[in-house]
Amino acid sequence: MPDASSPSRGQAEALPGTRSTGTAHRNDGFSLIETIIGLVLLTLIARIAVVNIVGIMPGIKTNEASAQTVAQLRRGRHLALAQRRNIEIRFVDPNQIQLVRHEVPNGTTVLSTVTLDNSVQFLQFSGVPDTPDAFGNGSAVDFGDAGALIFLTDGTLVDDQSQPVSGSIFLGLTGHPETARAVTVLGATGRIRAYRWTSTEWIQ
Repeated sequence: MPDASSPSRGQAEALPGTRSTGTAHRNDGFSLIETIIGLVLLTLIARIAVVNIVGIMPGIKTNEASAQTVAQLRRGRHLALAQRRNIEIRFVDPNQIQLVRHEVPNGTTVLSTVTLDNSVQFLQFSGVPDTPDAFGNGSAVDFGDAGALIFLTDGTLVDDQSQPVSGSIFLGLTGHPETARAVTVLGATGRIRAYRWTSTEWIQ
C-alpha cells in the first residue's frame, strides 16, 4: 500500500535548490535595448554638463581675480595698521598689484606682487556703467588724479597729497563683457567692496 506521505504518481517531486519547471520567470539584468537607451541618456547629460561648465568658466576665472584684488587691498590696509607704516598700493598694467612699504626715515620696500590669475586684466568694457558707489569709471583703475595710493596707519586711503581718495578697479577677460568685475575702495574709511556685472546691473 503506498505511503500517504509520498508524492502521488505524476506529481513532480521538487528537489532542493531547483525551481519548478512550471513556474515562469524572467532573467535578471537589462536587455540590450534598455542598455542602449541608458547610454544615450548618459551621453546627453554629459554633453549638457560640459556645455554648462564651458559657459560659466569665464565668470569663475574673473571671480577668482576679483577675490585676489580684494585680498591684496585688505592685506595692504592690515599691514598699515599692524606695522604702523604707510603701505602704498601700485597697479601695474596689465594685471599686477604691488604692496610697497614706506620706510622710516626714508626708502621703500616691495612687500608683495600679485599677478591676477587666468589672464584676467584691469579692463573696462564699453557700455558697462559705473558701480553703485559712483567713484568713477574713466579708466580701468580710476582714483581720479591721485599720484599715489597709500594706506595710512589709521586705515584710510589717501593720495600723494595725503587727501582721502576713493576709487574703483575694473577687471575682466578681453572679449567677454559678461565677465566684468569691480572692486571699490572708500578712502575715508578704507572700506573695500566687490561687485559683479550681471549684464544689466552691478551686484555685490
